[in-house]
Amino acid sequence: MIRLVSRNITRFLILVVLQVLVFNNIQLSGFVNPYFYILFIILLPFETPMWVGTFVGFLLGLTLDIFANTPGLHAAATAFIGFLRPYVLRFMAPRDGYETGTFPRIFYYGFSWFFRYAAVLTVAHHVVLFFLEAFSFHSLLYVLLRIVLSAVFTVSLIVLSQYLVFRK
Repeated sequence: MIRLVSRNITRFLILVVLQVLVFNNIQLSGFVNPYFYILFIILLPFETPMWVGTFVGFLLGLTLDIFANTPGLHAAATAFIGFLRPYVLRFMAPRDGYETGTFPRIFYYGFSWFFRYAAVLTVAHHVVLFFLEAFSFHSLLYVLLRIVLSAVFTVSLIVLSQYLVFRK
């Protein structure tokens, strides 16, 4: 248990540092903004209660808001996906349920399952984040284009990280 908590704290810190120093500086024509830090919420253990996921998501987003000078945008979006995550996991659960001792990784449940799981949470995060940022429906097509392009890029990075960093 202590090992799992320390591993998650380390992952939290590494993802925040990567997001602040590397991924926040990547912007392709204002449409593609990778938000790789949401990988922390995606990789939380299956047994994580909803309130813990929501609270940790809020802390993660608040940490990013401090560094990115975006008052509350990331906190709201990551708290939302922390809240949504148990429902997505329940909806996407295998017939026999999740095996004990496994985590939401590509190597345990396959590419298709992980891709759908990561894509749903990433799109949900981006919808909340970009609509809160725009705070209107006047530029709906622009916001939708940003959501789609950023989600494709972010999910690609998340899936690639599963092959490069997170091995069995």
